[in-house]
Amino acid sequence: MGDAFIRHIELLGYEKRFFPSQHYVYMFLVKWNDLSEKVIYRRFTEIYEFHKALKEMFPIESGDINMENRIIPHLPAPKWFDGQRSTQNRQGTLAEYCYTLVNLPHKISRCLHVVNFFKVRHDDMNPVTDSQIKKPEVFLLPKDAKKNPSDITGPIVLQTYRAIADYEKSSTSEMALKAEDMVDVVEKSESGWWFCQLKNKRGWVPAAYLEPMDGPDESEEQEPNYAGEQYIVQKSYTAMEEDELTLKEGDTVEVIHKLLDGWWVIRKDETTGYYPSMYLQKSGEVNTVKSELRNRSAPPRRSTIRNAKSIHKQSRKQISQETYRRNSRKYIQSRKKMKENFQKVANIIIEKNEPEENKPKAQPAVPPRPSKDLILNRCTESTRRKIL
Repeated sequence: MGDAFIRHIELLGYEKRFFPSQHYVYMFLVKWNDLSEKVIYRRFTEIYEFHKALKEMFPIESGDINMENRIIPHLPAPKWFDGQRSTQNRQGTLAEYCYTLVNLPHKISRCLHVVNFFKVRHDDMNPVTDSQIKKPEVFLLPKDAKKNPSDITGPIVLQTYRAIADYEKSSTSEMALKAEDMVDVVEKSESGWWFCQLKNKRGWVPAAYLEPMDGPDESEEQEPNYAGEQYIVQKSYTAMEEDELTLKEGDTVEVIHKLLDGWWVIRKDETTGYYPSMYLQKSGEVNTVKSELRNRSAPPRRSTIRNAKSIHKQSRKQISQETYRRNSRKYIQSRKKMKENFQKVANIIIEKNEPEENKPKAQPAVPPRPSKDLILNRCTESTRRKIL
């Protein structure tokens, strides 16, 4: 028998998992040329990384050279924070994507990159679980939807954003903007640089210069994580604003709020401040910074953009560094410890200053009972009779 290849990929639904933290995985039934059928589980971020690598392997078929030659299907970038609604709504797009992928020319559909991605992994057979946490919740795709993927999906619509000010590009990989330009966002990088297209132009744009049409974009941002995630500084940076931090390469910090514009709020010891996310790497992870972003400077912050004009009456909410600091897990723990120490010292002082009259008086010691011989020798006749 020749090399293995995939005959069909069917999306079964998705699972909501709770370990090591809440997340979602899609379930696929993969049918192989040897007539075997395997169920695999993949997160959408994994699928999107697979998709990007596939496009790089086949630049002509992906439309990077000429859009008219594109046959590899589109796949929208992951949202900043994927919830259950976005996971559910994306099922139609994924079903159509898999159907189109398997029916591409053999040099693409049967290449090692595709075959290896859809092979069964150890985690597919033995998913990581914890008996102390509730079991995953399974959400299956309706049977009618599986018969015809085109019935459950429409054309992929990219998110449209508006430029709030003029932006002059500083490299060939970027794209210049004029205030009020309407761009389609192809990819949102957590570095704060978004890949956009405007008519026949494409390039990287600072997220700080873009705003959604329906209002401030806090809904896309994660809530602050005051417990903090440990990160390692990959590139030194000198603070340019009062609320930024100056750090050196190799410093260990804790990220407490990931913001869309690529400037994250971090904690170093007892100090919090903004730092470029593209210069940070999660502790214990291999460096995954995109090659085209490594040599680029940090994107501008929203607060530094001059002549910015928003169409929304309500502006983005701002959290002060004092609020970040006071809600920090470390700050709360240090305050609690300080309070406990203060209470101990206060108790000691009270005990030392307590008046003598309030202290309980010492009780006299009870003398030992005399022995029988001692009583017979020293006591009176009446006493001696009592022990005889």
